[in-house]
Amino acid sequence: MTHSPALQKVPPTVVSLADHEQHARQQLDDNAWAYFSGGAADEITLRANRSAWDALTLWPRVLRPLAGGHTRVSLLGRTLAHPILLAPIAFQRMAHPDGELATAYAAAALGAGLVLSTQASVPLEPIAEAVLSDPGRGPLWFQLYLQHDRGFTRALVQRAEAAGYEALVLTVDAPTSGIRDRERRTAFRLPPGISPVNLAGLQPAPTRQLQPGQSALFDGLLHQAPTWDDIAWLRSITHLPVLLKGVLHPADAKQAVAAGAAGVIVSNHGGRTLDTAPSTAVALPRVAQAVAGAVPVLVDGGIRRGTDVLKAMALGASAVLVGRPAVHGLAHAGAAGVAHVLRLLRDELEVAMALTGCKTLADAPSALSAD
Repeated sequence: MTHSPALQKVPPTVVSLADHEQHARQQLDDNAWAYFSGGAADEITLRANRSAWDALTLWPRVLRPLAGGHTRVSLLGRTLAHPILLAPIAFQRMAHPDGELATAYAAAALGAGLVLSTQASVPLEPIAEAVLSDPGRGPLWFQLYLQHDRGFTRALVQRAEAAGYEALVLTVDAPTSGIRDRERRTAFRLPPGISPVNLAGLQPAPTRQLQPGQSALFDGLLHQAPTWDDIAWLRSITHLPVLLKGVLHPADAKQAVAAGAAGVIVSNHGGRTLDTAPSTAVALPRVAQAVAGAVPVLVDGGIRRGTDVLKAMALGASAVLVGRPAVHGLAHAGAAGVAHVLRLLRDELEVAMALTGCKTLADAPSALSAD
């Protein structure tokens, strides 16, 4: 049996996700802070993710009948209490000893979906065991990086299926890591006792013999990078729906649908891969238009207020994912902190809906329009 996470309290002065971030900074050392908070290069995309949501204007509406409204949405055949999921973030035990287990309990308690990272610091099986029996929980998905060893990837997928995960979220925007200056300045390293436990036993990729003048990236590492052909292979070995995470270009969104993806997640990896990539708020409506309702479109990146959630839904999202705020809550208040982050977002979403005259999220597009 899995243990319950330690019970902690959120200080009464914490009333926003920004407050959670400030408290988390006091708890995390420079090593962990660089990993969880840093972005690629000059962090232009990291900042743009946030500023792009701020730049969108909501239009208040008055005297509209709102009684009986709700935040429910439909996603992959399920009705969810609200459209907020937790994005996959690796190594959460760097933030709190309970790590992903605390995050999972909080998500289940608040009816939020959870996407567990391949590089979680708690094994995937006890996470599923802890929450699958909760009748009010949201979806439980497993985020996947395709490994160089297809046999290992197949076994990992089979573990996720056997444990009860309901979808696979394949990250497709990181054939190589971004240039992360913050991590390099702190000489980032995993603390003792923390590792990607779900990848235990994976042997290193064979080293390619490089000729003088060849690129270690193009002539070495990228020979292992996944391509569209791997999407077909992955779908052939699992009965679970496969969503592609990291889609920004409309043409890639169309190709994802053609390849049989069950959904796409508009994401720039939290600004951690390609700096100066577009913000997700800018990319979202383009991807939604390209997909044209064929599959759900989700979005992450910079969402810090319930108003951001409403804006995302207005731009065509089926649901949103939040990442760093969950780690911030986790770092200073454990499971209670994560739950508080989710509660704040849902409460703020309901208020934003009421003040823009949106009885349900089907009305969200009107919140961005003065027509």
